[in-house]
Amino acid sequence: MSRPHLLYTAWSFPPSRAGGVYRALATVNAFAAAGWDVTVLTVPESVFSGSTGTDAALLQEVDGRVRIVRDEPDVPAFQNDLTRWPWLRARQPELYKLIDLRRDLPRFPEPNYGRWRPRLEAVAERIHREHPVDVAIGTANPHVDFIPGWHLNRRFGVRHVMDYRDAWQLDVFSGRRLITATPDVRRWERRLMASADEMWFVNEAIRSWHAAQHPGESEKMHVVANGFDEYGNPLRVPVRDGREQGLVFGYIGTITPKVPLKNLIQGWARARREEPALAGARLDLRGYLGHFGAGEVETQRLVAEAETDGIRYLGPVAKTAISETYRGFDALVLALGTGRYVTSGKVYEYAATGIPVVSVHDPGNAASDVLRGSPSWVPSRSLSVDDIADALAAGARLARDQTPMAREAAQEWAAGYSRTAQLEPRIAALAPR
Repeated sequence: MSRPHLLYTAWSFPPSRAGGVYRALATVNAFAAAGWDVTVLTVPESVFSGSTGTDAALLQEVDGRVRIVRDEPDVPAFQNDLTRWPWLRARQPELYKLIDLRRDLPRFPEPNYGRWRPRLEAVAERIHREHPVDVAIGTANPHVDFIPGWHLNRRFGVRHVMDYRDAWQLDVFSGRRLITATPDVRRWERRLMASADEMWFVNEAIRSWHAAQHPGESEKMHVVANGFDEYGNPLRVPVRDGREQGLVFGYIGTITPKVPLKNLIQGWARARREEPALAGARLDLRGYLGHFGAGEVETQRLVAEAETDGIRYLGPVAKTAISETYRGFDALVLALGTGRYVTSGKVYEYAATGIPVVSVHDPGNAASDVLRGSPSWVPSRSLSVDDIADALAAGARLARDQTPMAREAAQEWAAGYSRTAQLEPRIAALAPR
């Protein structure tokens, strides 16, 4: 029998370091491992080098059997060489942007990205004619990534899947409908869902919201949690030697204005003064300051001032070095923005280590649903400084006393959140009939 062929469309793909890249990487590798031919349709590497940044090591993690097709989307938002800007854009950027929307919205209701639709359709059709596609998956955002699957379904009857890494209409932080959810967006979402075989969402809260908006399509909606990756770097790390000389707490993730950094710093300072288990402890922050690699001024100031309380900012850590980084921690801080629909991909990785996790986020976040039941979870009752301090103190006591057996029990509890465990049922369901 011939191998089935998957066409996978993703704006964020290695060597991009944007958050969605790990889900994309894991998905194509899982399909390749399951015996599929896989073609990825994405953008040139240069798009990321001047914007969200790159991680060259991630490209080495792509299964060697995966074919990558890179197409230029011609999006001005990612063209940062001012010497190549047209005169109007350089002199009247607001006017230029307004005029430039005409290249997007008539094609697809997504500013900056809508213009890519004709190219995506043409390239997807060419790929299909060269090697017939059995299933097409688009992972969003941007939501124009759904177009190749929809187009191949409409022209050739190819089954397609809409993978929502984020919501198109829902603000996951406020729980309200986004201002960008125009009537055109709503029409296009209905149209795309009607032809799709499946829709994937990262947590039950977001799936349920979409099921309420599109009840006729609810049976096609599935939760495919982000899960954790290892890539040869085992996340089941042992209890650290030397913790009795001073505990090391760690935070790994992009530090955006949504993260309750100020309250975390104040809560840490209070807990460190009052809790004996935190004597001599430090908190290491790892990750980018802001989505685009340039730290916000206020974030930089807060981090710099916190050094006197044992908080250090050590910069980002490569995915391939993640296991070694976790080995240096005794407890982990999960600091997230507030939102019922917010999970964060990092929660699964944290859980996989078995290291005690102190949640510094609103208890109503979807991340609480993931960690509930973990023997190594310490949630903060609220985002008040006092409650954060209490949670950090409790986390310190748990980290100080955690035995190797208890660490292993926490790791076993989290095993079901591996990317493989999340993807296997859907890959099986999409196998050629």
